[in-house]
Parts: sequence; C-alpha cells; structure tokens
Amino acid sequence: MTADSAQAAKTDPAFDPDGKVPAYSWYALSILVIVYVLNFVDRNIISILAEDIKADLGLRDDQIGFLYGTAFGVFYALFGIPLGKLADNWHRVRLMTAGLFIWSAFTALSGFAKNFTTLSVARIGVGVGEATASPSAYSLISDWFPKKMRATALAIYSSGLYIGGGISLLIGGAIVETWNESYPVNAPLGLAGWQAAFIAVGLPGILLACLVFTLKEPLRGQSEGIITPPAKDPFRGFGRELIAVIPPFTLIGAAQGGMRGILINLAGAAVIGAVAYWLAVATGNFQQWGAVGIGYYAIFSWASTLKRRDEPTFRLIWGTPAFLTTILGYGMVAFMSYAATFWAAPYAIRILEEAPSTAGWWIGGPGALGGFLGVILGGRMADYLRQINPAGRLLVVGFGLVGAAPFLFLMFTTETPTVFYIAAFLQSLFGSSALGGAAATTQDLVLPRMRGTATATFFLATTLVGLALGPYMAGQVSTMTGSLSTGGLSLLVAVPVGLVLLIVAYRTVPTAERTVLERARAAGEDV
Repeated sequence: MTADSAQAAKTDPAFDPDGKVPAYSWYALSILVIVYVLNFVDRNIISILAEDIKADLGLRDDQIGFLYGTAFGVFYALFGIPLGKLADNWHRVRLMTAGLFIWSAFTALSGFAKNFTTLSVARIGVGVGEATASPSAYSLISDWFPKKMRATALAIYSSGLYIGGGISLLIGGAIVETWNESYPVNAPLGLAGWQAAFIAVGLPGILLACLVFTLKEPLRGQSEGIITPPAKDPFRGFGRELIAVIPPFTLIGAAQGGMRGILINLAGAAVIGAVAYWLAVATGNFQQWGAVGIGYYAIFSWASTLKRRDEPTFRLIWGTPAFLTTILGYGMVAFMSYAATFWAAPYAIRILEEAPSTAGWWIGGPGALGGFLGVILGGRMADYLRQINPAGRLLVVGFGLVGAAPFLFLMFTTETPTVFYIAAFLQSLFGSSALGGAAATTQDLVLPRMRGTATATFFLATTLVGLALGPYMAGQVSTMTGSLSTGGLSLLVAVPVGLVLLIVAYRTVPTAERTVLERARAAGEDV
C-alpha cells in the first residue's frame, strides 16, 4: 500500500475493519436493496403473466420456460463476465446506473412484443442490463462492510431477490386482471393486460437510476486495508473480456494462444456443439439448446483466454476446486428455487384454478416474506458458523438444498390451494437461506481486485445451471408428459447432485481460503 493510498484509507469514514459500520454504508445498502427488488420484479413478473402470454401468443410450456430462464439467463451470464471485469476496474456506481436504465427500458419494451421472437429479444435486453447489478453491488458491499459482516450484508442485499419476486406476482396479477376487466375490447394502444404489466413495472426503474447515480464510490479494498488503485484504462479490460466471450470473436482471443489455442477452442466448440445438437434433436427445441450451447462455448472460450491473460485470477477461480464446487453446489439450489418460483403461479392458475390476483397475492406475499426471512436468517447463521468453523457457511448452503426439497414435492402434488400456498412459503424460506453463505464464500476465496469477476463466475452457476436449465426442464417435462406436476417433481434431481458438490466444497474451502495470498503469489500476483 502506498503512503497516499494508506492516508486516503484512514480518512475514509468506512475504513475501519474492526469498528462500527458507518451510517452511510447502511444507507447505500438500502438503495442497493431497492435496485435488486426492481431487478427481480422486472425479471420475475413473467411468471404471473405466463398463462396470458401463452394463450395470447400460442406458446408451449417449454417456450415459456425458455423466455423466463434461457433467453434471459444465457445473456445475463455472458455479459456478466465483461461487466464483472468492468466492475473490477471502473466506477461501480456509474455502471449500475447505466445497467438499471437499460434493463428497465427493455422491460417496458416487452409490453409492446407481438410474438415469441420479439419477446425473446426484449428478455435478452433485460438480461444484459441486469448483468451489471450484482458484480457492482457485491464489490461495493464488500468495501462498505468489514469481512466479519460480509455474509450478513450480502444476505440483506440478496433479500431484494425474494421481495422483488413476491412483489412482481402481487403487482402483475392485479394489473393483468384490472386491465382485462376494464378493457375487454378497444384497450389503449391495443395492449393486453400482460403487456400493460410489463410497461408499468419497467418505467419506475428509469427514475430510480437517477437516485443510484448519487451514491458515493468507496475506496476499493478498504474493508481489508488492501487499497487497490484505479485502473488506468478500465475499458480496455472490458473490451478484451467482451471479445473473449462473444462468439465468433472468441476465435480472436483463442488466436492469441497460437495454433494450439485455436485448436483447443475449435475442439471445445465441436464437443459442446455436438452435445447441444443431440439435446435439441432429442427434445425438439433448437432454440433452447442452441442458446445454451452458445453460452457454454462462450464460457469455455473466456476461461481459456483468462488463463493466458490473468493467471492469478484464473488460478483462484477456475483452478480452485473449492470455488467451483461451492458455486455449482449452490447452482443446484438455484436450479430448484428458480423453477419452483416461476412455475408456482402457472400451477396455481392452471391446476388449482385460482384467479391470477389470488395466486399473486398468496404466492407473492408469503413468498417474499419467506425469502426475506430465509436469506437474512441464513446469512446471520452463516456468519455465526463461520466464526467457529472455517467451512461453516457451507452447512447453511446444504441445509437450503435439502430443507427446501420436501416442500417442493408437496407444492407439485397437492390439489388443495391452502396446502400449496403454505408449501410454497416454506420452500421459499428454506431455499433462500443458502444464498448469503454461498456468496460470501466466493468473495473470501479471491483477492479484492478479483471480486467482480468472481461474482460474475458465481452467477454463471446460478444462471447457466440454475436459471437456464431449471425452469426450462420443468416446462419441457410438462410438455412431454402433459403434466405440470411431473415437470415440477423432476426438479428434485438437483438434491443428490448438489449434496455431492457441497461435501467436496466443505472439505476443501478452509485450505483454499487460508492459502489465497500464497497461491496468488505463486501464479504471479504482486501482493
């Protein structure tokens, strides 16, 4: 640390790892929670609108699952990588402001979609914009709060996921019913109720962006006393990551490794393409597996390029089994949670014959409460267990995986609305408890300058595994069997897979965290 940076750290009111958290940190965190609430309102509102969209546009369950999960999730994951790098090097508050404006605008534009293709494009735009949020927020929170409170602070931020998901059902159900009843014919601009709902939730985000822009940027690394100076050319790294991850420009990145790099890249593309093609033929859904194939090939290309360009970051993320099993283990929690959250409203409306407003109220309200309580209590418990056990946070992640499973089973087998709503509440409560511990673990396994990239990699698991596969798989099984109940139950395959991954993580995380600096130096890091 230089004398200037040390002095800057001492004069910054938030720089006191062992002291009281400044009031401004809590204020800033509250703003980020509101942003994340809106993030998930815009992302999840399609759940309560699914039955109307399906009827209006003539779609199948697997196409609805694609719109919610894959169309959004793949591009959210891909752009999260270069945007995560930009969050590591540039002004994080400005990045989040721009992203909020973009995803809010595309949410509003979803309300003018007239077919499957245009709605897919709008969902892709929402995904790209939302990819700015968490890499920026995780990095900001890690600088506003000391390490000992990191899981709690990240859990509070993550509560926006569940609050937003619940509010989206309440708002969406009310808007679509009120609009359709008020305008059975000759609606303003010819909009259906589901279109009006998209517009209504998209526009407020544009105003919120103005408030986010006023937040103060903290010193990077101040919470641990490892002040990281600003990058001299922050957008160069962003451009390099963008080229490394977006096909076909990925071949440019591969070419930097010579002929061997090109051959490895092409071999990876061939294997991933063959698997994606086989799955597309088997399911009859080329859009789903084409998008997933592009996503996995892009990640393969990016990781290969990262290894050549930034060996320390590659070693601490992709070269660390503890990191990979943590994110994939949590990915199995996300696999179940995203799908259960999305298909809950269609199940209530279609199978239990509940009205959209009723389903939105009894799924959205309790679901938001359950998710909020689960993520906060889970985060606190994760921090407590971390003090007495280096791998203690992963016990909470495993609990979230196993604890939610019985209630997911009950959700998709009951024919009684009351039982369904109680099960949905408890599934949200238990499933949400895993997030804070998993997120904090990933931040502890890297250096401060790598946090944005680590967050983007963490979200690869929650999106390309959880979001892109979970909701789609339930919809695909539902389409093939003619039973949404069977589609929901198919999600339980995630439990044994996730447990194996988390057991490995539990055994390897303590050593990996203890040797972060040592392994970074061995890879060439100057720390």
